[in-house]
Amino acid sequence: MAITFKAEQRTSGSQGQLRKLRHTGKIPGVVYGKKLENPISISVDEKELLAILRSHPNALLEVDVPGAGKQPVMMTEVQRDSLSRNVMHIDFHQVNMNEEIKAQVRIDLVGEAQGVKEGGILQVLLHEIDVQCLPNAIPDAIEIDVSSLLVGENLLVSDLKLPKNVSTRVDGEQVVVAVLAPQKEEVEPEAAEDESAEVTAKAEDSEKEAE
Repeated sequence: MAITFKAEQRTSGSQGQLRKLRHTGKIPGVVYGKKLENPISISVDEKELLAILRSHPNALLEVDVPGAGKQPVMMTEVQRDSLSRNVMHIDFHQVNMNEEIKAQVRIDLVGEAQGVKEGGILQVLLHEIDVQCLPNAIPDAIEIDVSSLLVGENLLVSDLKLPKNVSTRVDGEQVVVAVLAPQKEEVEPEAAEDESAEVTAKAEDSEKEAE
């Protein structure tokens, strides 16, 4: 189900005008699409946008595009300031609800691995996965249960349970998560030498006492 998202029409402006727009809590953006005569310049509420970016960055959105009505779109490019990482601009692309699209979906780990309880280290190698499906079938996330994983074991892409009508072209042998054996603490050479010298000294003292 699409997330409803509000937008306001704006005129293309100078950098100064765009800065003023951002100071009012708005983010400039553009909507592109085959069904639109021309790309449409819009502005969206910054707080609303950030909330979606945090929770559903790859979700299907329904934006009321000024002059074009409600349109199903997806966020395709988010421009951020290189220093502050604040969102400066965002692009939306209109999607055809009857055509499959590619999207990235978050992988959520469920449970605590048995191997971790025994001292192992959980290593996550894949946080997201590329899927292909109709726009309204994009899942918010794909869960994978790691609770049975022992030290030295892993789960692969082929172990993911994808929703109906959702597929992926990612290699099924790619590792998603693994439990590594705990690393043994290595004794530093200097510490080892000091310990050896201490043992030798104690042995020599014992020999002198015996004499």
